[in-house]
Amino acid sequence: MYKIFFLLLINFNLFSQTFHKQENLYTASEVPKKMTLQVKKERFFALLVPAVEKAHKNLFQNYIRIKKEMKNGTNIEEIDKLKKRYRVKSDLELLYALKPHPQSLTLAQAAIESSWGTSRFFVKANNIFGMWSVNKHEKRIPARFKRNGVKTIWLRKFDSLEESVEAYYFLMGRAKAYKRFRKVCYETNNVHKMVKKLDKYSELGAEYGRRLSGVIRYNKLQKYDTYE
Repeated sequence: MYKIFFLLLINFNLFSQTFHKQENLYTASEVPKKMTLQVKKERFFALLVPAVEKAHKNLFQNYIRIKKEMKNGTNIEEIDKLKKRYRVKSDLELLYALKPHPQSLTLAQAAIESSWGTSRFFVKANNIFGMWSVNKHEKRIPARFKRNGVKTIWLRKFDSLEESVEAYYFLMGRAKAYKRFRKVCYETNNVHKMVKKLDKYSELGAEYGRRLSGVIRYNKLQKYDTYE
């Protein structure tokens, strides 16, 4: 009996070690050479899904909490601070800002903006979405190209992929360019309606939304969406 238990314990430890090795198989700072498309996507999802899931869960729980406190008329001081942070005036606008859009859309944008986790700013700066920097006091790296061939463009540098995802959600919740996007996200869980309001995110305009829809459908990304 003790022998069987001992063997089971060894097998469990071996399984656990193998699992953790698989979990740490890829890093953002290293891109395997001569990757097939399958391996590229495997690496992308291994790196991004945990970061997006964690950020989305925390943001959604906070959104639900604030929504409940608004209804009960409690925690007014924090709510007022959040309104200032997100530059909104009404409770409803704050809820628009706080409700995180679906993970499928985040992953689709991450795939397009980072070339499936192989872009220079992804590898060198954990910058998934190519977010620019206008603050010389924050961590950042120069882009390879210059605006009008003269002015240096800076990209933000993050300490982790999770930090990059959090900064992205904050940008989407506060920037004026995505005001219509936030309203649609609050009113529906249909990602294919949401993407139509992201024409200002890219120079591609309306085509950007169509590409996002294509990435979501082809890669079946909606399996990552949860609606508590």
